[in-house]
Amino acid sequence: MADRRSDLTGQPENRRTTLTKAVAIAELLHRESSNLLELYKKRETFIANVISGDSRLVSVPPPSSQLDTRDKLWCLQTAFLQCERLMERAIAKEDEALGIETGEYKILRKMVSDRISYLVGTIGDVIKAMDGPALVTPSFNDSLEPDNLTVFEMKLWVFRVFLEVDHWAKTAEAVLQALPKERVKPTPRLRSTRRSRR
Repeated sequence: MADRRSDLTGQPENRRTTLTKAVAIAELLHRESSNLLELYKKRETFIANVISGDSRLVSVPPPSSQLDTRDKLWCLQTAFLQCERLMERAIAKEDEALGIETGEYKILRKMVSDRISYLVGTIGDVIKAMDGPALVTPSFNDSLEPDNLTVFEMKLWVFRVFLEVDHWAKTAEAVLQALPKERVKPTPRLRSTRRSRR
């Protein structure tokens, strides 16, 4: 019998395709979130001088090399579920305080928000490809969004949300690229069987 050792079980082709798709989405999200940050800094020139990127809004530890594949995926999925909620609230707060946005900024903001949702689902597909059950994720911490913000505070908070999304997009890109896509190769026995039939 063929040796089918892999971190991801199930059909090899499905595993490879699902993980490749997740990597591609993470790469797109990282590029788009970086563009959104740059666009926001141009709009709000004071922002970069006021806030540091050290404080985290997402309450998930980064996926370390000591974790197995499932735990790394759990960290990513949980982080992006929180990012998804943060983006929804940031967009709503911005539109409420400043009016509905139009143009490139609005389009890019929506693309990032949609891409996060898509990545959450795709990471779930990778988990399913491992024949694993759905992972239970903690509830969103509502204290991350302060109440009664001034317009200035809201702009700082929105920037922190964008920084958080960009941080996790970069993390996801690195983690997903490092996961083994496929260790299964056609076995010599299968090849010799084909040759003998000719």
